Amino acid sequence: MLQGGPGESYLRSGQVAEQAGVNLQTLRYYERRGLIAEPARSPGGHRAYPPETVTLLTVIKAAQRLGFTLEEVAELLDTGRRGHPTPDLRERAQAKIAEVEAKIADLTTIRAALVQVVSAGCDSLTHCTCPDCPLPFADLAEGHRAPNAPNAPKES
Repeated sequence: MLQGGPGESYLRSGQVAEQAGVNLQTLRYYERRGLIAEPARSPGGHRAYPPETVTLLTVIKAAQRLGFTLEEVAELLDTGRRGHPTPDLRERAQAKIAEVEAKIADLTTIRAALVQVVSAGCDSLTHCTCPDCPLPFADLAEGHRAPNAPNAPKES
């Protein structure tokens, strides 16, 4: 830890990165994006970060784990830096909940389809030999279309 003025201590880049659980490239990238302030320099030219940078990086990573993009995190941090409460975080969190619920629904559908594939004993996407193949790809690969598919050949 570097010492600044009286009562001030600073961390070097490697220390900040290690304590926050990020790599040095991430630290520099966040600086360039304006997520964290460009640090002061020590007399030897080393970056000298205030200890609260570790907390800020931890908050950024936690927000990312919750599904926020770096752009969204930057906007939320900017709003917070203005020092007055806004409903922005709550509104964005509600929107993220809706996104997560949509993803869960999609994943549930995918899981159900995969369970059908496993249960049917499918062995190929294009030349499946199971009797009741749930995969629509086998017929399509053969050049056949499902009867209700667009541009399907008309039955005579």
